[in-house]
Amino acid sequence: MKTPATLTVNGTTYPVEIEPHVSLLRAVRDELGLTGSKEGCDDSECGACMMLLDGKPVNSCSYLALQAEGREVTTVEGLAGDEEVGPLQRAFLQQFGVQCGFCTPGMLISATALLRANPSPTDEDIRIGLSGNLCRCTGYDGIVKAVQQAASGGVGALGVAPTHADHTPPHHAG
Repeated sequence: MKTPATLTVNGTTYPVEIEPHVSLLRAVRDELGLTGSKEGCDDSECGACMMLLDGKPVNSCSYLALQAEGREVTTVEGLAGDEEVGPLQRAFLQQFGVQCGFCTPGMLISATALLRANPSPTDEDIRIGLSGNLCRCTGYDGIVKAVQQAASGGVGALGVAPTHADHTPPHHAG
């Protein structure tokens, strides 16, 4: 039996009717059409589904949508605000923190929460802050550098190489 609810996602209020067992991830993707957050493991192990709930990161695959009623949900689509791509997202691109991109939405959500709580994180702080997110492609160095760059405020426009880039992008055959 579906239950009427109201979800507030990225500042917009959505009336929905959902089954009580539906996860926040499924409701946001299937009912609202916001597909940025990914389902990786469906077991709170990989962090690909991470969303902010009242500013705190949660694994949305294991959080019931009905529990989010009356709370503010932020997905990766809501991070840039009025900009097409926000500074943290630009830093991920500039520092080669994105390869296949599957983990990127969850990484961006966790990095956002980290930077809000600690605007000047050390490398260790960043690695701990992102420890709930798995990436199978990048080796994390580009991701850590991207968070450092965003924290420093030195994120230029897209197409502008970062001033502290110390390597060329990796070459991928194929």
